[in-house]
Amino acid sequence: MTAPLVFDRSLVRRRLERALRTGYADFLLARAVDDLEERLAPVLRAFPLALDVGTPTPAAADLLRRNGRSERVLRIAPVPEPGSIGGDEENLPVSGAQFDLAVSLLSLQSVNDLPGALVQVRRALKPDGLFMGALFGGATLTELRQAFTQAEAELEGGVSPRVAPFADVRDLGGLLQRAGFALPVADSEVVRVRYGNPFALMRDLRQMGLTNALQDRRRTPLRRATLMRAAAIYAERFADPDGRLPATFEIVWLSGWAPHESQQKPLRPGSAKMRLADALGVKEQSTGEKGQD
Repeated sequence: MTAPLVFDRSLVRRRLERALRTGYADFLLARAVDDLEERLAPVLRAFPLALDVGTPTPAAADLLRRNGRSERVLRIAPVPEPGSIGGDEENLPVSGAQFDLAVSLLSLQSVNDLPGALVQVRRALKPDGLFMGALFGGATLTELRQAFTQAEAELEGGVSPRVAPFADVRDLGGLLQRAGFALPVADSEVVRVRYGNPFALMRDLRQMGLTNALQDRRRTPLRRATLMRAAAIYAERFADPDGRLPATFEIVWLSGWAPHESQQKPLRPGSAKMRLADALGVKEQSTGEKGQD
């Protein structure tokens, strides 16, 4: 079975290329890079060969080189840049089981086949290699989505897809397991950025390459009346007491290890050699229910 075509991947790359050419808005990526360094800090091992999968700029690769965690970093760049390999997150141009670490920041949310992309990342890792990635989650841009939905319903009698569908953190944790990662972990944090008006938010989205690249997007230009009504709804419904407008970005962090025999494994059900009550030093209490034959 082939994955559904949710995103126009060539348009995703063109939008990112334009953003990089005109001045990439890197404040969210910079935060993700700082978080990556913090999350890697407790892992007391080196990663001689690392892979950067599609991070919009070289910031993550630069971090790994700068802090000495990796001797070499191979970067698969979404758009051509010096010193990197051009490639697509859905079709990694690397052979299997050679990397000690793979990272991907704010990129994987726009792939059509995320399970397949995660499988490829896992196969690129050596046994006991680590994957750590960050992507936008389901609460991202909830205010903007609601404003456009109401504006189009009022003025155009229907709703067109304008903001990408972002995955839920629980679903993403399940995808790590499906992709074959051991010890999978998924967690999220919400970042709220405040703006003077919705158009400043839209400018930042453009400068991050995050404007509408959905395969089923409406091909006709956005009507000015709809845009202005959406901006008014945004201000009416979501403005803070001081009049500034919050924009929600949920960043979901994923981590998992390529399987290795040295890793901890769950015990087989029924194999425990000590009762939980004994381990906790308490007296076992009956529930009053009888077992059935």
